[in-house]
Amino acid sequence: MTHLETWQLRAEFARRLSDLYGTEVPAYTTLVDVSQKVNAKVLSERGASAERLGSISRVTAERHGAIRVGTPAELAQVARIFGALGMSPTGFYDLRDAAPRPIPVISTAFRPITAPELAKNPFRVFVSLLVPEDRRFFDADLTTRLTAFLSRRRLFPGELLTLADSAEADGGLDTGRAARFLDLAVGAFALSDEPVDRGWYQELEAVSSVAADIGGVTTTHINHLTPRVLDIDELYRQMSHRGVEMIDEIQGPPRWDGPDVLLRQTSFRALAEPRRFRDADGTVRSGELRVRFGEVEARGIALTTAGRNLYDALVAEADRRLPGATSTRQDVARQVWSDRMPRTERELAAGDLAFFTYEIDGARPLDGTAPPADLSRLVADGWVVPRPIVYEDFLPRSAAGIFSSNLTSAGAVADADGGVHRDAEWMSAAIGRQVQEPGELYEAQRAGSLRQVAAGLGLDGTVPIPVA
Repeated sequence: MTHLETWQLRAEFARRLSDLYGTEVPAYTTLVDVSQKVNAKVLSERGASAERLGSISRVTAERHGAIRVGTPAELAQVARIFGALGMSPTGFYDLRDAAPRPIPVISTAFRPITAPELAKNPFRVFVSLLVPEDRRFFDADLTTRLTAFLSRRRLFPGELLTLADSAEADGGLDTGRAARFLDLAVGAFALSDEPVDRGWYQELEAVSSVAADIGGVTTTHINHLTPRVLDIDELYRQMSHRGVEMIDEIQGPPRWDGPDVLLRQTSFRALAEPRRFRDADGTVRSGELRVRFGEVEARGIALTTAGRNLYDALVAEADRRLPGATSTRQDVARQVWSDRMPRTERELAAGDLAFFTYEIDGARPLDGTAPPADLSRLVADGWVVPRPIVYEDFLPRSAAGIFSSNLTSAGAVADADGGVHRDAEWMSAAIGRQVQEPGELYEAQRAGSLRQVAAGLGLDGTVPIPVA
């Protein structure tokens, strides 16, 4: 009997989930179609340079999704399902203090964490967990009732979790069990037709639309799916030209004439979807909700700690300049970037601002010269070739910007009441799996390449990273 390996389960799950979301939110299919057309156009215009940050086959297949859950127990079950697909919790994002609008969730992203697995299929899912204990959003009475409501629901059938555990332990499943696992897994994230308690949903919506989307229903669902595009500005224009209402601006770094870094995102606005509501007298009536949207992303180079510090400083400077500006935020940010961000990949590498892997240049003629034990000189003299490491993760401010642009309620936050502590260590303990630190993963990838360079060139140890 054929055995489907972990990455094959991941690829098939991503494909099926994309098909499901396309039937539920038809505008997503338009988004995917436009993304593929834009990618083909960029490839034809730029040639091989268009694939600097990933082959066109990978970019075309790439997706990230987003779901929302209400309790640590539900998050731990999600971790088991994604563990079966070779996806680990990576990064910790606290959106409770995010601008422009605080959102009562903490998040992590489940994704493959090694370069070979990412190359096979880079599917990611951004998973947000409600924090009903946070008094800035929920008073004691609402916390008690919300916690009780969440404790009564069951998002994932036991058979699904059992199959997930088997798949993770065995590195995959045979075809029969794989088909069953995929049916159950995709079905768990389909939009339910069960009537929504109108009064309960509206009470939570007054706090936050995201809180209502999580705790106001008895199931979870895919909140959005995100294709990857090579020119997000062109996609934004084409979607708008087709009459699809986009959010006001692209989130993340500006478009400029230097290297693409980190992540740029945008989305079409959440669309009205028919839902059934149960009123206080038990009557079920038709209505609609606006909670789901289609997002698109353009990925750049992963930044080091020094690079992220520079990025944060540039964002702060753009924020400072914006109130008196007559241009858009992207225009202001572009000027800030032009003033202070290095304009070449080599400058980013030389300043230890971004992550690269390094390979020995096989085309360099061997003339008997001893290679220098210095990375800058190895690159400058043509001994090694730097390859940018793609940023595989997310930005809290961008995630909050996307969420906020698609909220139907302004919500309410009581700053004076204070929050409750949550961090990556808390989340790791809650789900029984270590939340990976993205920077450590990128650093390990870079360090491994430098060890190979040192060994291949006959240098002792490894090649040190230059620090500006």
